[in-house]
Parts: sequence; C-alpha cells; structure tokens
Amino acid sequence: YAGQHEVIAENLSTQIIAELSRYTQELKAERKSHFHDGRRAQQHIENSWKQLESSKRRFERDCKEADRAQHYFDKMDADINVTKADVEKAKQQAQMRHQIAEDSKNEYLTYLQKFNKDQHEHYYTLIPHIFQRIQEMEERRVGRVRESMRVYTEVEHKVLPIVSKCLDGMTKAAESIEPKMDSKQVVESYKSGFEPPGDVEFEDYSVSMKRAASESSFLNARGDSRRRSRSKLWPLLKRNKLMSLLSPQQPKEPLSQRLNGFMGTKHKMHCLRSLKRGLSLKLGTGQEDYSHLPPEQRRKKLQAKLNDINKDIQKEMDQRDALTKMKDVYIKNPHLGDPDSVDPRLEEITQSLEKLQLEAHKFEGWLTEVERKLLEKGSESQRRQSSHFDSQGNTPLTNNYGQNRESPDGSYTEDRSTETTMQFKSRSTEFDDEFDAEEPLPTIGTCKALYPFEGQNEGTISMAESEMLYVIEEDKGDGWTRVRRNEDEEGYVPTSYIKLFLDMNAKGAMTYI
Repeated sequence: YAGQHEVIAENLSTQIIAELSRYTQELKAERKSHFHDGRRAQQHIENSWKQLESSKRRFERDCKEADRAQHYFDKMDADINVTKADVEKAKQQAQMRHQIAEDSKNEYLTYLQKFNKDQHEHYYTLIPHIFQRIQEMEERRVGRVRESMRVYTEVEHKVLPIVSKCLDGMTKAAESIEPKMDSKQVVESYKSGFEPPGDVEFEDYSVSMKRAASESSFLNARGDSRRRSRSKLWPLLKRNKLMSLLSPQQPKEPLSQRLNGFMGTKHKMHCLRSLKRGLSLKLGTGQEDYSHLPPEQRRKKLQAKLNDINKDIQKEMDQRDALTKMKDVYIKNPHLGDPDSVDPRLEEITQSLEKLQLEAHKFEGWLTEVERKLLEKGSESQRRQSSHFDSQGNTPLTNNYGQNRESPDGSYTEDRSTETTMQFKSRSTEFDDEFDAEEPLPTIGTCKALYPFEGQNEGTISMAESEMLYVIEEDKGDGWTRVRRNEDEEGYVPTSYIKLFLDMNAKGAMTYI
C-alpha cells in the first residue's frame, strides 16, 4: 500500500509538479512583459498630454503679449507728443508679437492633432491588444490546470486496483489477529518461573533466642531470613542480573545468599539512599515565602524573586512610557490614530504595575526579616561558640576553603571549621550484625547544630540548636550532610545549619571543600 503511494508521488512529481513549475516561471515572465508594455503605453500617452498642455499654455501667453503690444502701439500712434521713431519701434514690436503668437498657434495645433491620434491609438489599439494577450495567457493557464487535473486522475486510476487488493489483504490480516493467543505468547516469553513466597511464619520473641552451635546452622538461619525478606524483590531485578544469580555455575551457594549479595553491596545501597534523598527533597512542598528553606537559602531565593519582580516592573514602566508618548503623538496628529484607543492598554499596565509593586513590597518585608534573623543568629552562634570552646579548652582549626561556597541547588554554606575531636565508639553488636542486612556507616567526625531544623521531608532528620551529632557522610555538593543521632536515627541535614568537626584520623589526608 505504501509502495503504491510512492508510485503516485513519483508520477505526480514528474508529470505535474515539474511541468507546472516550469510553466509557472514562463507565465511570470510573460505577465511581466505584458505589464511592461502597458506601463510604456501609459507613459507615452501621458508625455503626449504634457506636450499638448505646454504648447497650449505657451500659445495663450503669446496671444496675451501680442494684445498688449498692439494696445501699446495704438496708444503711441495716437499721442502727438511721441516721436516718429518711437511709434515705428512700437509698431515693429507689435508685429513681432503677432508673429510669435501665430507660431505658437501652429505648434499648439500640431500637438493637438498628435495627442488625438495617440489617444485614439492608445484606447483602441494598444491597450485592447495588451488585454487580449493577458486574456489569452490566462486561458492557457486554466487549460494547463485542466490538463494537470486529468493527469492526476489517470495516475490515481492506474493504482486503484492494486490499492484495493492491498486494503483487502490488510483487512484479512486484521481479522486474523488473536488477542488471547498473542498475550499468551508474551506471557510464555517473559514469565520468570519464580514461585510465590510462602506464608510468613510466626516469630515468638517471648522465648529467649538461642544461637546455633555450628556455622552451617548460622548460615541456614541467615539464608531463611534473607529468603523471607528478599523474595519479593525478584520480579524487580533485570533479566541479565537475575540470570547471573540463577546461573548453575555455583550450585553450592544458596540463591538467597546470591540475591542478598547483589542487593546488599555498598554501591547499590548508596544509589538507593541517594535516590531516596533526591525524591524526598524534590517532593517537598514549597511555600511562597520559602519559609521551608534554611535561612541563607531562603534569603537567596527571596532576593532572586525580588530581582525578577523588579525586572517585570521596569518592563511595564517602559511600556507605559512608550504608550504615553504614542498617545501624545496621536493627540498632536489625529490622522495617525485615535488617542482613546491607547487608554485600555494604559489602564491594564497601571493595574499590572500596582500588583507587581505590592508583590515586591511583600517580598522586601520577608527579605528584611530573614536578614535580621541571620544577623541575630550569627552573633548569638559566635557568642555560644566562643563560650563553648573556652569552657572545653579546644580551639577549632579554621579552613579557608569553605568560604562563599554555593551548592548546586542554590544553598549558601558558611565557613567550615575542622577540629580534632573525640572518637565515638560504634555501638554495633553481634546481635545487630546477625539481623541487620546493611552495615552501618562509620563515623567520620561530629557536628554541632547552629540552627534548629525540623526535618519534615523523608530522608531528613530533625535537630535542636547546639545539639551534637555524628557525621557519617560528607556533603557531596548538593548542600546536605548525612548525620546520625544513635543507632536507629540517621538522616540528612542542611550543611549550612551545622559546624563540622571532622576526624582527621578517619579521613586521612582528605581536604574538606
């Protein structure tokens, strides 16, 4: 069916489009030639009319001058005080003027006859001939359109039988489709073959738990626990990963241990944690005044919003000035336009300006409040920090690399300070290692909360001001640091809300940036 349409397109391109394109260029050239002849004939008749008018005005002027000269001669001839020479001179002047008037008359008659002849030829010969040629050109154009339509119908008629057979074949193919059989084939091709997990067994915690005596019983217990907890993840694995886990090359290793080994790697856990953190941050509901953000981030967001509003105000003011000038021009020159037509747009811009100014005033108030709180918090945190270090006798080492750091999400992080602090002991027990699928991350230092943080989003943790927490993962550039309060509570907090005291022994030679 598509092939027959290609045949139609090819025939139309060669037999119609190419011919019409060439003929269109010829028509344009012929039409331009006819219009040129018409303009030339019109120019000729206009020039002949101008010559006639010029000779007519010259004849009229010469006649008037001849009359004045004759009148002057008669006056001189009647005057007895005038000499004979003056009279003779006036007579000669009158005769010369009469001769000039006669020549002008003859010239006017000549141009008049010439114009009448040109006019008759223009309206009865030249212009009708040009119109006749234009009409013949239009008739040829319509005939060519008729021929193109006939060729098109012939091209369509040639392929109609084949197209009809194609459509009949497509109808038969559509009727032969079996939805149930197709779905069964899809199920057979992609079914996993896994058996559904069994019922969850009751675990009686009232009886004291006894540890198995041998290592094999310990592994079997872990394998059973893993099988119950991880069996539901099988359908979510990719096919190649799942086949590698089910490969018969290592028949002695239990399937549950393979699956746990794949899902329990540090890389996979890190990816899952990062994904969880990103989703929790992006899904957090924002407010108009950005009160859900840290103070420094809120200040930057409010400042950016205020700058955008000021730009919009400036644009509206420029439009208002331009419309005002346009209205003044219309008032001075009414033929250019109606001044009242500008008033609706001016009123609309005025209302928009009022709304933008109110919004700018609102954001300015919020920005002033945030800056005041930042100043108060900064001075208070400095006093508490100095008193804290004076009481403990510790002096933090200042790191100059942390100044004016801005994370990718727009959070501004203040100066970092590092200090060699006490090492907190990891309180992981053998019982936790047996039942916890994920190894707890080691602590790399401590931190002190400069501001309170509620931690409403998923993946974050709340903290109180001046609270000390364990640091288990540094800021990766997104403005968040992972901390731990105890073995069961850990999460992310804004980096700009805390002061870090990294353990140099645990971090090695790494520099905090």
